[in-house]
Amino acid sequence: MDRQPDIANPKLSELLNCRLAHTPLGPIEYVEFGEGPAVVVIHGAMGGYDQSVILAQTIGAAGYRYIAISRPGYLGTPMKSGRTPEQQGDLIAALLDELGIDRAGVMAVSGGGPSAIEFALRHSSKCAGLILVSTHADNAEVPIPASFKIMKLLARLSWFARRFRKKAERDLRAVAGRSIQDKDILQRTVNDAETWPLFSTMLLSTFNQMGKRIAGTENDIKISRTASYPLEELTVPVLVVHGTADRLVPFDKNAGTYEARVPNVEILAVEGGEHVSIFTHRNIVRPKVEEFIRKYFAA
Repeated sequence: MDRQPDIANPKLSELLNCRLAHTPLGPIEYVEFGEGPAVVVIHGAMGGYDQSVILAQTIGAAGYRYIAISRPGYLGTPMKSGRTPEQQGDLIAALLDELGIDRAGVMAVSGGGPSAIEFALRHSSKCAGLILVSTHADNAEVPIPASFKIMKLLARLSWFARRFRKKAERDLRAVAGRSIQDKDILQRTVNDAETWPLFSTMLLSTFNQMGKRIAGTENDIKISRTASYPLEELTVPVLVVHGTADRLVPFDKNAGTYEARVPNVEILAVEGGEHVSIFTHRNIVRPKVEEFIRKYFAA
């Protein structure tokens, strides 16, 4: 299927034209591109609207209006706009009201899951459905890497981010190898002329305004260790995309919980996929996501 330019390659001017919506619940930074039914796109840890855009580019369908946000504590959205998943879900609803959008689908990855789930629980009439990629279904038990504790102290220093970005640029394959343990899958991803630019851009984006991504990431870590949801009360259709080899958000604990507790759920188990399976197994993930989007988000 041919993909329209609005989703495959938004103009640079569109991406740079991020806006700040002043909602009754606080400011929220966002970028929008494309035309059609609305889809809110929500990044994970160390993210921002730029990574939300990449999520849409990687697995989104053409013919939709994508609203790529920065959650509280990331880039231009202040933490005061919503620390808890409930507050962040309400903030998304407030943004839709500000934009005059009655209903939208939601696509979230990793740490963006809690706010997406709470939006669907608290504002079901506004939510056409959820796509949850590598997200926790309950509180997490994976330990925080010691490297993050060191990085968060240095990330606010601009020279540190510049230095490590240059180092990453010299060997992006090695950087990617931290997320992709399987060497054959890593090589296949590096050789993919469409997917590698998206993945490598995502990897490098972390170093842009790095200090403005730390507060949100720390908050996400806290949320991941305390969040719990009444998943049985989700009334919207849900697609769960999860790699069976995900070490950060284990498949059995999380995909299994969604399958057991969410009434209207589809599970796409990406065999051998890790936390970044939307890139490594894009040829499997994207068609399923597009099918789900066209089935539920167009209504």
